[in-house]
Amino acid sequence: MDRTVEVGLRVNGERASRRIEARMNLVDFLREELGLTGSHVGCEHGVCGACTVRVDGRIVRGCLMLAAQADDADVWTVEGLSDTGEIRDLQEAFVERNALQCGYCTPGMLLTCAELRERNPAASRQEIREFISGNYCRCTGYEAIVDAFEMARARQGGPS
Repeated sequence: MDRTVEVGLRVNGERASRRIEARMNLVDFLREELGLTGSHVGCEHGVCGACTVRVDGRIVRGCLMLAAQADDADVWTVEGLSDTGEIRDLQEAFVERNALQCGYCTPGMLLTCAELRERNPAASRQEIREFISGNYCRCTGYEAIVDAFEMARARQGGPS
């Protein structure tokens, strides 16, 4: 019995297709098949947020989504959003506010912050904390991440 499927999707604006195991999750597809290792594999249960990617405009946990479910989807990783410049201000603010230490959670945090900025650009500190609460960070204590979000927002002319 053949347990493989053909998957075709757009990743960071470029078409990618492969024949893969039907059970391969999206983050493993991105890392192993396409060499895009920015999204990390953490808990593999959708709890930590290290595997966060954007699919059809919304962030998802790449460990909980099968690659086959992303067939014909538009997928963006931290590498792609970095290359387009969309998250450059967030990246700079993360560095300046020391919102990354070991860096393991950083790609997921950046994508989560980018989504929050789209949904609620005027988010309060409490709303920022709540929105990023699904992403584990063992190093920073989250305060610097909230500060970085606010710094990037202020630089874009948003509410401080």
